[in-house]
Amino acid sequence: MTVDEDSKRLAELGYKQELARTWSGFSNFAISFSIISILAGCFTTFYQAWNNGGPVAISWGWPLISIFILIIGFCMSELVSAYPTAGGIYWWAAKLGKPVHGWFTGWLNLIGLVAVTASVDYGCATFLDLTLTQFFPSWEPSLSRVFGFFAVILILHALINIYSHRLISVLQNISVWWHVVGAAVVVGLLIFLPQQHQSLSFVFTETINNSGFGDGTGGLPFWFYVLPLGFLLTQYTITGFDACAHVSEETQGAAMSAAKGLWKSIFYSAIGGWIVLLAFLFAATDVKAINESGGAVATIFTTALDWAPATLILAISTLGQFFCGMSCVTSMSRMTYAFSRDGAVPGWRLWSRVNVNRTPVNAILAGCGVALLITLPALWAPPGTAAPVAFLAVVSIAVIGLYLAFLIPIWLRLKKGAAFVPGPWTLGSKYKVLNLIAIIEIIVISIYFIMPVSPKGVPGNAEFTWTAVNYAPLAVGVVLAGIALWWTLSAKNWFTGPRRNVDEVPAP
Repeated sequence: MTVDEDSKRLAELGYKQELARTWSGFSNFAISFSIISILAGCFTTFYQAWNNGGPVAISWGWPLISIFILIIGFCMSELVSAYPTAGGIYWWAAKLGKPVHGWFTGWLNLIGLVAVTASVDYGCATFLDLTLTQFFPSWEPSLSRVFGFFAVILILHALINIYSHRLISVLQNISVWWHVVGAAVVVGLLIFLPQQHQSLSFVFTETINNSGFGDGTGGLPFWFYVLPLGFLLTQYTITGFDACAHVSEETQGAAMSAAKGLWKSIFYSAIGGWIVLLAFLFAATDVKAINESGGAVATIFTTALDWAPATLILAISTLGQFFCGMSCVTSMSRMTYAFSRDGAVPGWRLWSRVNVNRTPVNAILAGCGVALLITLPALWAPPGTAAPVAFLAVVSIAVIGLYLAFLIPIWLRLKKGAAFVPGPWTLGSKYKVLNLIAIIEIIVISIYFIMPVSPKGVPGNAEFTWTAVNYAPLAVGVVLAGIALWWTLSAKNWFTGPRRNVDEVPAP
């Protein structure tokens, strides 16, 4: 499909070609692959799975949950093939259902994208601090220093997105190879350099419960509450793949290339991530030290390797996370631009404006500003934890917001049945069973990830402290209540879903 044909299809969907359509199919795949980033999530939320289930939550949990996420990806690939627009998820919901469906989907998607940007950049700041600490061992742990790094990284990502549209596309492609080669180097170092490795039995059968919930690793509390909390590692790492849809207006041959890019980014990340995580587990020989550090993945490297290879792994992960955060800002700003273009965001004229380089500058600045604000609670943490509970809360907000946004159009597509007009990439008759599986999985994980992640975060507990509270349900709940009230009192009278900004379809 030529650029002219892409523009014609976009006009049929109601929009002018305002963003520069310079991205290849590989670049489209690259942005989702970079946002998923096995060098980010596998490192930053490893401790969550280690403490909530141990090796089995990783060795078995990762491939199991990856299959469910791939099914969600297939369902979304069919939708992006039919509707390749920057609004992506929300546009699908509004067209398959009613304006109210588009309203809630758009806000959930926007919340999720802002939260995933915040969590990735905060994780990057944490690993930057860990890497520098290797060179400055006298540094004491400091949440304020990490937060300062976080703010600087956010600013850098905003500047890159504002001033270098073509550079972003190039960096996305570099990011793919950095993740592939970097992951291979990490795995190679952990295979060949440690003097000893864990057994197959440890990696695939060992259970650990450092959560504080339940009594050890036996009984229903462990298998049905603690262990599923460990699955946050997989569910968080493999997310953000909706970026393929958000940059579809900038992608050539989007109806096919964005659909393929979406599911392939999940598939290849699932395989690569599992290999990396298994390398972590086989190298995790000093279990006592890892437990004492709160399950910090860096302890695996520093106990299994000498200073130089351990530092190299931390540096590889840090740069991978930097690429990931840059891609998150790109995706978030395109969603903000598209949702604002249709009048849904307060001050929409400001956020839907593009500069001379055809870049939504104001949307970039606004998204990064909100990401900074929602992470402020990370300046405080309960003693003895691997990371501020606020980090896990932001991670949970990202997962819940994004996956609930995915659920609505998937459900509407299921309801549409044979009346749905597919694009060139389609599920055929398999859509029924795949859509149903996707819906059930999203509902289940959304319930788990609003639950307390520590007994100290449960009201009424003798050791209760606000710094241990998972504020994800509060944040998502308040926003949902707010947009529901806004819809009832006002928006239902003026929000009509996607607004056409073309009067006729241009000839190619």
